[in-house]
Amino acid sequence: MAVLTHKSLAGQSHELSEVDRQLELLKKANLTPFQDKLAESDLFPLTTTKLDIFQINVGKMCNQVCKHCHVDAGPDRKEIMTRETMQLCLDAIDKTECSTVDLTGGAPEMNPDFRWFVEQLSAIGKKVLVRCNLTIIVANKKYNDLPEFFKKHNVEVVSSLPYFTSTKTDAQRGDGVFDKSIEALKMLNAVGYGIEGSGLTLNLVYNPSGAFLPPEQGALQADFKKKLKDRFDIDFNELFAITNLPISRYLEYLVASENYDGYMNKLVDAYNPSAAANVMCRSTISIGWDGYIFDCDFNQMLDLKVAAKGQHLKDFDIEGLNNRNVIVNQHCYGCTAGAGSSCGGTTA
Repeated sequence: MAVLTHKSLAGQSHELSEVDRQLELLKKANLTPFQDKLAESDLFPLTTTKLDIFQINVGKMCNQVCKHCHVDAGPDRKEIMTRETMQLCLDAIDKTECSTVDLTGGAPEMNPDFRWFVEQLSAIGKKVLVRCNLTIIVANKKYNDLPEFFKKHNVEVVSSLPYFTSTKTDAQRGDGVFDKSIEALKMLNAVGYGIEGSGLTLNLVYNPSGAFLPPEQGALQADFKKKLKDRFDIDFNELFAITNLPISRYLEYLVASENYDGYMNKLVDAYNPSAAANVMCRSTISIGWDGYIFDCDFNQMLDLKVAAKGQHLKDFDIEGLNNRNVIVNQHCYGCTAGAGSSCGGTTA
């Protein structure tokens, strides 16, 4: 069953909704400290390259409660970015040469100022990427026109689809999610998304449904393309294979299923220095719904703020951010295992 409850861990007052408890558990895994592993590859301290991507979490509210969610998002989460904080984001972006703004959540579309924000970003010429869970498009009539809205602003859509069958998808994301996702994908295809020559990009994301690493991305993409086309006449551009990180609800799953130690050891054993050299946090910053700044979305969920004097958008300091050391911890093994993992798929 994908959803143990319709409440988030925070809504249950679960001990793993507390970041201190998560960090304590990660420390107790009795593994080689991640910074020592980086040092073996001559990569510690992990330094930044030029900032290119702003990833912005516009809120933790979501219409789903997925088993693997590192954000602990759900309908009961009320943390939502205000328009004032969005304006601070716009002001900060204006001080950089970043090419891409990556909007995530929760379901980012549930933020009441989401469309205004996309319009503002589009107006200043930034590539806008939205991480859409698909089901939001068909969840309510007020979201049915999202494909047309995305098309109008040439938004790149990145959508999670755990598998090309209902059994595995619903097991991770909840009953009925697969059928709704297929319906939403058809709506996106209908306006041109994922169709060759349209210029409208639709990428899918695969997350393993259990305590294992994703298979080889290229082969998995070919399989998804064939199955979705043959069975549903659905097209998409690329598939990103992303490793689940031991944070929040996925961490809770690992502990409850007694897979925690085994999974952490798999990550360590699969450490790849080439993947470590290309981790996304070197060219990305992550902005929380409340305006605080982090190296990545995963550090954000563990409240590990950037090692720079300007830790909030109100004190945005591009020079400091471009010359910072990345904060690392044991969860970082997830991004450096095997072929590597980032919000854009493999890194090695």
